[in-house]
Amino acid sequence: MSVRDEREPLAPRTTSLYDYALFRHGIEPDGHVPRKGYPLPDGSPPEPSRKHLTWEETRTEITAALTPALADPDPVRAAEAVHQRARTLGMTPRTLHAHTARLPLTDEEAARRTARQLTRTGTTAAAVVIGIALLIRLGEPEDVPFLKALGTLSGLASVASAALDPLDRQAAALLVIRGRDRSERLTPLATAIATGDAEAVRAALVAVPDEPQPVLCPRHIAEAADLHGLLCSRPVDPELLAVAGHLLHRMSRDRGQRPEILDYLPATSLYAFFVGYADRLPPTPQLHELLLSTALDLHSGPAALLDWRPHRREALLGGLERLLDGPAWTPGAEPPPGAERRRADWIRRTRRKPFVPAPAPGSHPRWEVAVVHDAPDSNSVETRILVDGLPLLPALFGKGPGSAPEYLIDNGALRAGPEPREVQLAEASCTEGCCGALYVTIRRDGAEVVWDGWRGAVGPPPPAYRFDAAAYDAELERAGRDHSWCWPARRTARLITAGLRERPDLLRRWDLAATWVGTGWHEPHTTVLWLVFSPPDGAEGPGGTPLRLYFEWRLPDDDGLPPEDLAAAALERIAGSDPKGFARLQRGSSELAESLGYSWPQN
Repeated sequence: MSVRDEREPLAPRTTSLYDYALFRHGIEPDGHVPRKGYPLPDGSPPEPSRKHLTWEETRTEITAALTPALADPDPVRAAEAVHQRARTLGMTPRTLHAHTARLPLTDEEAARRTARQLTRTGTTAAAVVIGIALLIRLGEPEDVPFLKALGTLSGLASVASAALDPLDRQAAALLVIRGRDRSERLTPLATAIATGDAEAVRAALVAVPDEPQPVLCPRHIAEAADLHGLLCSRPVDPELLAVAGHLLHRMSRDRGQRPEILDYLPATSLYAFFVGYADRLPPTPQLHELLLSTALDLHSGPAALLDWRPHRREALLGGLERLLDGPAWTPGAEPPPGAERRRADWIRRTRRKPFVPAPAPGSHPRWEVAVVHDAPDSNSVETRILVDGLPLLPALFGKGPGSAPEYLIDNGALRAGPEPREVQLAEASCTEGCCGALYVTIRRDGAEVVWDGWRGAVGPPPPAYRFDAAAYDAELERAGRDHSWCWPARRTARLITAGLRERPDLLRRWDLAATWVGTGWHEPHTTVLWLVFSPPDGAEGPGGTPLRLYFEWRLPDDDGLPPEDLAAAALERIAGSDPKGFARLQRGSSELAESLGYSWPQN
């Protein structure tokens, strides 16, 4: 098929955005594309004046405006109509992209021809975005060069990468990392990829910093750099293997969206490289942590849901177990207090968790609980539910990790009784009010425990699961006794919570209640109590709102003291003196604070 339709262009003497993109790239001495892309020939599109429209209203208008044109068998005439109607709609390219990608199409072939006409000859950002958005569904390999070029223009990278993703993963990923890298830490990698020099790409990739907060888009980094191809040509490169392990682990983390590992096509092959050659890696504490984290991912994380060949995942876990049991990885002397001691403690507590043999199969699905503290310096603990050895929550939800064990296990939420009870298994990381939560109804039916009545699952409704009640209860009891996931500060918090539950008078005498007891989100090795003060006279503010004061009490670092001693000391301090005198006032009623002699805000 020819690249250009030979009939009259849309606007004589007007350059298409595609030709303009080629021109801008050609005049750059080094071919460098700015992070935000080349500026459009007429600058940024004018700010739309119709921001007041709702999602449904914009969908209705876009559908009515574009559907007739996209059914026109003449692509030139149809593209002209799209230009005119896009101008009349006056909506942002982002809005046009979102709705066009979902348009019902009566003639897909006609829409594909029009989309190609728009991407090849379109002269406005709005019309070209409509063409690219159609190619998200209708694109074919011949569209790749045009999408790659248009993706270098300001404002078009996101929609172009979405259209490229099913056609050319590497090109799509390069657009993503270039556009989202605000810190420009990935600029050397993007530049090396553009040269096509594998050695330059390898050098830039191993130089990407591995940080506690992951570098953006681990899947896109691996795809843009063709990490799988690099490892195929140099599988025993220790630095490259370590990069592969770190990126796989980052992809496996479930933090508010579908885990990236499930969309990384070479994932199983890359795991085979990493685990198969892991004995070439230096036995450092940092790599010990990475290998153990990989084992957790393969055992109970989203990586277990990949399309594994029979027994392949189990073989990789067996290989990791044999390696970490070897003398080279045996822990040495206890490191001094600090990050290295926390890592050594995490390794010791987590060491056996991914390698526990699975129970023998029976007549019912196998139900297991794995509580995982995912990193030494993380505050995140999740309860993972496995059915027949596979994690349930990322398969059904994937918008956030499983709920904490304090809720699901300690409070008995997973217990099955004769009366059905709905339980929240996971909540979206952005809160339930934003993106939902996953619920199941648990009930006991004779010798079985039934999970059904699902609510909030992504995709088709899950089936009802029927578990053997005796095995279910035994597994829940085992999980309740296993505190290997609990580091000292978290154990201190749990002991304080238990003590306050047993002695409710401790806080009540000071007109206080505990709203939360746990560990600091950014300082997970600090125990934190949040206390609320309610005046005994029930004072209310304007509108009848009860007046409250909220205090935060951060316990000092443990200095190596046992959590039992720290918790007992905290409870005795509460018993002997009013916490309002030593906890920090954080928020609440300024009127109430001033009446009690507190300065506002408290310094």
